Amino acid sequence: MSWSNLNCAVTGGAGFIGSHVAETLSKKGAIVTVLDDLSTGREANLELLYDLGVEFVQGSILDKPLLEKTFTGMDYVFHYAALPSVPRSIADPLLFSEVNLTGTLWVLEAARQAGVKKVVYAASSSAYGDISKLSKAEAQAASPLSPYAVTKLAAEHYCVVYSLVYGLPTASLRYFNVYGPRQNPNSRYAAVVPNFITAAMHGESPLIRGDGEQSRDFVFVDDAVRASLKAVLSSETDGIVVNIATGQRITINKLAAAVIRLVGADVEPKYVAAQVGDIRHSLADISRARKLIGYEPRYSLEQGLQKTVEYFIRQ
Repeated sequence: MSWSNLNCAVTGGAGFIGSHVAETLSKKGAIVTVLDDLSTGREANLELLYDLGVEFVQGSILDKPLLEKTFTGMDYVFHYAALPSVPRSIADPLLFSEVNLTGTLWVLEAARQAGVKKVVYAASSSAYGDISKLSKAEAQAASPLSPYAVTKLAAEHYCVVYSLVYGLPTASLRYFNVYGPRQNPNSRYAAVVPNFITAAMHGESPLIRGDGEQSRDFVFVDDAVRASLKAVLSSETDGIVVNIATGQRITINKLAAAVIRLVGADVEPKYVAAQVGDIRHSLADISRARKLIGYEPRYSLEQGLQKTVEYFIRQ
């Protein structure tokens, strides 16, 4: 299918994954509008998008009239606007509920009223919590351990309901640990990969919370974006939740060692207390993504980390 002249809105398009989605869509010929209030998104991410002709609308997903205006005439909506971070949600659960849950409801309703063909929602693997089975599959019962996880899971349910009740096609993509260029290392709640890279680049010890034997399924951002575009075009994902990851896991200790080696630093990790609300192991079963949208990760962790390290060194 050709993306030429299709109108696409990306909420949170100044953020990490959202900006990559907006860039890819634009390069494929789509007419892209980014909606972002810049509370966590970065203007630096918009500079490349401006060069590609992307329109930027500064505002919040809690602004219903602005959403309605922005979504008018849109073919597809990619909903990536959200407040991230487990610890921040523990400190301010009401704010997270307002933005991540109520904000998503406003996005769905505005998309329905505008006659949008489909909404892709950036869900989260945090919904699974610490369920006993190592490999997480979508049919398993969710067990969120933080307010952030609760909001992401509850918004999934709204997506499903809007498909079933209102006939608005939606796809909820449960991303696992997405990493890559443009991930913000300076945020107080920065993700582990950019934190490790920037620490090692400055000759500092990467900070590991807990014993480092917790494991995660890291997926490179280009794979995550490709899955999003596949999902929005497939009716097989309508009203469905789909894991997006690699189906492989690595311990945080081994991740730190890999980053230190790729950066070429002479440092050792530093260990501090484990984070409240953190889960022990996270590994995706991606068989549903393979079956429904033909998704297959193209980047190994080594390849993705290499590209990410190169980006941060250039910056």
